[in-house]
Amino acid sequence: MKILSIFVVLLSFAAHSAGSQPFNAQRTIQLPGVTGKFDHFAIDLAGNRLFAAAMGNHSIEVIDLTSSKVVQSIAGLGKPHGLAWVASTGSLYVADGALAELRVFRGEPLKLAGTIKLSDDADDMVYDEANRLLYVGHGGSDAANPARIAVVDTTHFVLVANLPVATHPEALDIDPEGQRIFANIADAKKVAVIDAGKNAIVTDWNLAGCADNVPLGYDTGHHVLFVACRTPAVLIALDAVTGKEFSRVPTAGGADDLFYDAGLNRVYVIGGAGEVDAYRLDAAKTLQAIGSVQTAPGAKTALFVPSQAALYVGFPSTGGDPAEIRVYSTKSAGGSQ
Repeated sequence: MKILSIFVVLLSFAAHSAGSQPFNAQRTIQLPGVTGKFDHFAIDLAGNRLFAAAMGNHSIEVIDLTSSKVVQSIAGLGKPHGLAWVASTGSLYVADGALAELRVFRGEPLKLAGTIKLSDDADDMVYDEANRLLYVGHGGSDAANPARIAVVDTTHFVLVANLPVATHPEALDIDPEGQRIFANIADAKKVAVIDAGKNAIVTDWNLAGCADNVPLGYDTGHHVLFVACRTPAVLIALDAVTGKEFSRVPTAGGADDLFYDAGLNRVYVIGGAGEVDAYRLDAAKTLQAIGSVQTAPGAKTALFVPSQAALYVGFPSTGGDPAEIRVYSTKSAGGSQ
């Protein structure tokens, strides 16, 4: 009787876990002819287009999400990393690490409309819509290419500041209410905090027992900054006012992207080792793992689109198969959020 009771409990738990799966596969967008790995993504909601930085293919792939087909391939790039789509001006910004440039494309089809020279490894970026400023991490490979965060006036497409940081900046995110930018300074084990009104770094937070902090994401409602580290592979939650850590949990290996889902109070960590993990922050501000989905080695970057409840994950080409983007719904298995 005792064994039967235990079996019933375990069966009930398994059914609950299956019903609360945080990711449900929707569709796969195949990209014939695209080779190598992806870096970042951006979306044009009005035009229903997804932009993919096909870093290994030296191109930006423009995908019509209605047909799941590539409608334009912007070739001739070096290593496209960060992307930002500014809908108000119909502008796509591309940070190219190999060409050491920030490029802007406009029009239909998209054509090069301007270039700003940066240092090598121009990487992630975040757009401050209120001030129409773009923050771009770049440099840090050597003394000739010091680590900086470029501040670009997108109205006139000019560099207005170039903020020095200790080592190469990785992910950036914005606190729109507090007018702050957060930047992971991975090799220094720090998070830099920029005052967007002053265009100055006002403080930085040291991370204890957490190195290679590549992705981060900000929870505006609860004023929490989530940071994923690779060494060791952990997700930590910081008080976004003081920088104090209040929770940490193990996470996917090789974390490269991270998103906060305000609608469901969840955090999604995309790991290059081959999985996406989901967490929630409970009332006691403790991180709790709620599920994961297996992807593939090298599938390290993604884009979460809240209005679609969709997570787009880039899968690199392997074994002769083309690269692809898999789309996961973040709604529950029952279809409700």
